[in-house]
Amino acid sequence: MKQLLILALAYLISSQSYATDLHMARSSASFPETMLKLQETIKNMGYKVSRVQRVDIGLTSSGYKTDKYRVVFYGKADEVAEISQKYPFMIPYLPLQIAIFAEGEETLLTSPNPLLFDEKSAPELKPVLQQWETDLAKIMAEMRSTSE
Repeated sequence: MKQLLILALAYLISSQSYATDLHMARSSASFPETMLKLQETIKNMGYKVSRVQRVDIGLTSSGYKTDKYRVVFYGKADEVAEISQKYPFMIPYLPLQIAIFAEGEETLLTSPNPLLFDEKSAPELKPVLQQWETDLAKIMAEMRSTSE
């Protein structure tokens, strides 16, 4: 059941990501504490949290028993605007996102690897995608170190 929920959540984040193409972190801290730390870490990396979307309502209405599920959308406003205008195929991936959900006493975070986004259509995006991937890896490393 838990594996099914993880796969469903990964699908919600990005239809082209696979388990090996995800950045994941597990925190022994509670969901609220991890959520707060995630938002602080995103801000400390120079990004802005644009919104936090509840996912658990839809899962619960579909019959799944859930704890807490959210998707945190983040980015740099000027960067998102510029990329969206120059590269419309990137719009579905922006702003960047991290799913966060409680699993018992622990909290899991997952996000598609930005290097999966189609830079083949625009090779000049590769440095941006690499920076996003590096920053995401740092965010996840910080989240792994979060504990009660």
